Amino acid sequence: MMRRKADLPNKICPVCGRPFVWRRKWARDWEAVRYCSERCRRNRRGPPTP
Repeated sequence: MMRRKADLPNKICPVCGRPFVWRRKWARDWEAVRYCSERCRRNRRGPPTP
Protein backbone atom coordinates (compact mmCIF):
# COMPACT_ATOMS: atom_id res chain seq x y z
CA MET A 1 0.00 0.00 0.00
CA MET A 2 1.38 3.38 -0.98
CA ARG A 3 1.46 6.24 1.50
CA ARG A 4 1.06 9.82 0.45
CA LYS A 5 3.99 12.12 1.11
CA ALA A 6 1.79 14.25 3.38
CA ASP A 7 1.21 11.20 5.61
CA LEU A 8 4.93 10.55 6.23
CA PRO A 9 6.67 11.85 9.38
CA ASN A 10 8.78 14.97 9.02
CA LYS A 11 11.37 16.98 10.95
CA ILE A 12 12.96 20.42 10.75
CA CYS A 13 16.67 20.63 9.91
CA PRO A 14 18.52 22.61 12.63
CA VAL A 15 21.02 24.01 10.11
CA CYS A 16 18.90 25.29 7.22
CA GLY A 17 15.52 25.36 9.00
CA ARG A 18 13.73 23.52 6.20
CA PRO A 19 11.34 20.63 6.81
CA PHE A 20 12.36 17.22 5.51
CA VAL A 21 10.35 14.02 5.17
CA TRP A 22 11.06 10.42 6.17
CA ARG A 23 12.95 8.36 3.60
CA ARG A 24 13.16 4.60 3.30
CA LYS A 25 16.96 4.64 3.79
CA TRP A 26 16.37 6.29 7.21
CA ALA A 27 13.82 3.65 8.31
CA ARG A 28 16.13 1.94 10.82
CA ASP A 29 17.40 5.07 12.54
CA TRP A 30 14.77 7.78 11.94
CA GLU A 31 15.03 8.85 15.60
CA ALA A 32 18.77 9.57 15.13
CA VAL A 33 18.38 11.54 11.86
CA ARG A 34 18.88 15.26 12.54
CA TYR A 35 19.96 16.83 9.26
CA CYS A 36 18.20 16.95 5.90
CA SER A 37 21.35 16.34 3.84
CA GLU A 38 25.07 15.60 3.93
CA ARG A 39 25.71 19.27 3.21
CA CYS A 40 23.83 20.37 6.33
CA ARG A 41 25.51 17.65 8.39
CA ARG A 42 28.95 18.88 7.27
CA ASN A 43 28.03 22.52 7.94
CA ARG A 44 26.45 21.92 11.34
CA ARG A 45 29.03 24.05 13.17
CA GLY A 46 28.97 26.90 10.68
CA PRO A 47 31.47 27.84 7.99
CA PRO A 48 35.13 27.10 8.75
CA THR A 49 37.36 30.06 9.49
CA PRO A 50 40.38 30.49 7.18
